[in-house]
Amino acid sequence: MRRTPLRRFGLASVLALLLAVLGLAPTAHAAPPGPAELTFSTGAATTVPGGTVDVTMTLTNHHTHDVWFVHQTIDPTWLTTQRPDLTYAFTGCTRATAAGDVDCAGTGPANLGANYGTTVPPGQSRTVTLRLQVAPDSGCNGNIGFYSYFYAEFSDGTATSGGPLHTPEIRVLCS
Repeated sequence: MRRTPLRRFGLASVLALLLAVLGLAPTAHAAPPGPAELTFSTGAATTVPGGTVDVTMTLTNHHTHDVWFVHQTIDPTWLTTQRPDLTYAFTGCTRATAAGDVDCAGTGPANLGANYGTTVPPGQSRTVTLRLQVAPDSGCNGNIGFYSYFYAEFSDGTATSGGPLHTPEIRVLCS
């Protein structure tokens, strides 16, 4: 019995070759870092009715020019908005400085960008922390999730944007 080239080569090999020829095969290269990066963390993984959790956002400038302008929003995920029993608010905002934390211009969610205190020089970061307050009479039976969009302009006239950013770090389990 003679084997056909397909059998010898194997179906998986033929499929991988076909994907590579069509340009659909995954590549193994890492993308270079973007000109601006926004990362998130929370002060606690869980909270309870009446509790507070800090949501910290750090904007890092990887560009060779200053960040002159930032626009950022933070909004609840669709699943979070579908819970009528959940009541919460951002009740405070601080920006980390060399002299200590200072109050922000506003607590969002529409435009947090001014709170970063631009200008952000190349290689430096700015950190803003929002205080998330869950109402004492709130239902608490799952995650409070958020997503964010951001846009940054640099002193050389270029711009970058990102989002939606919704990572596990922007979720707080309310139980």
